[in-house]
Amino acid sequence: MIVSQILPLNKSRSRVFLDGEYAFVLYKGELNRFHIREGEDLSEESYAQIMNEVLPKRAKLRAMNMLQSKSYTEAELARKLREGGYPENIISDTLTYVASYGYTDDVRYAADYIRYHCKDRGRRRLLMELQRKGVSEDSFEKAWQECEELGLTEDEDASLRMLLQKKHYKPEQADEAMRRRIVSYLLRRGYSMDRILHAIS
Repeated sequence: MIVSQILPLNKSRSRVFLDGEYAFVLYKGELNRFHIREGEDLSEESYAQIMNEVLPKRAKLRAMNMLQSKSYTEAELARKLREGGYPENIISDTLTYVASYGYTDDVRYAADYIRYHCKDRGRRRLLMELQRKGVSEDSFEKAWQECEELGLTEDEDASLRMLLQKKHYKPEQADEAMRRRIVSYLLRRGYSMDRILHAIS
């Protein structure tokens, strides 16, 4: 394999291209350690060591460090690792590794998110927000059911009443323009039209 290009990302890291295709990101010290220079050959032995030892170890450490500070869905973690320049096979192995220790669990992540936000957001909005974070609909449904069984989800009618109180909404005083504004606001919060109409009447 020929090192066709080395593109510095910053003072310490560079993107390495082999035979004209992007391969991985290495630190300056690693470039020196494996004698990686543009136009020169990279041995199969060095390539195997980078792909099987250096990058997997670093990716796992990176993932574990990120998960220490906050929770991530698998999709979010994968995106962060891609931004770090890790090859897809390394990312896949890293996700399997952290999941095997229970550090990532999309159902648990979704359940925590639902519990925290269900007081002021409807089910549809919660689903939409979690899907943007990479949680599948199936994982969401499992999390929602789990929260319901534990009595942790808010009654949507009660949540609507609370939001209407915050907005100082009184049906007998509301004109058509105010009702339209309230309906739009509650739709954006993810509540169904049927529940909204029932709540504002």
